[in-house]
Amino acid sequence: MKLLRSFSLWCAALLVVAALSIALNPHRSSASSRITHLESLVRCPSCLDLSVGESNATSALAVRHEIATKVHEGQSDNQILTSLESVYGTSILLSPPTSGVGVLLWIVPVLVVVLLVASAIRLTRRR
Repeated sequence: MKLLRSFSLWCAALLVVAALSIALNPHRSSASSRITHLESLVRCPSCLDLSVGESNATSALAVRHEIATKVHEGQSDNQILTSLESVYGTSILLSPPTSGVGVLLWIVPVLVVVLLVASAIRLTRRR
């Protein structure tokens, strides 16, 4: 009986935390925060490793304007990023793609770390 009561209290606490997190973090973000977020994901077409949000180049200003226009038109983040990729190519995004060959850029560093840790463990066990 005591276990059931404890479980009920934990469930109630979980529901309260979930309700608070939903109430305090609205699902819809403002247009300006979406624009800022998208600008941080897109590379400046004429700069090296700067986002359009960080650059004041003419091409970056054009991309910023395009992002703002598409956000105000009601397009989703994925639609905006996809349209920018179709115009500028896949190199317009600052992060590598998570499909195709781009997945190697995500997996290889993790594999290297795992292999280094495994090698270190193996060497310490030999000693």
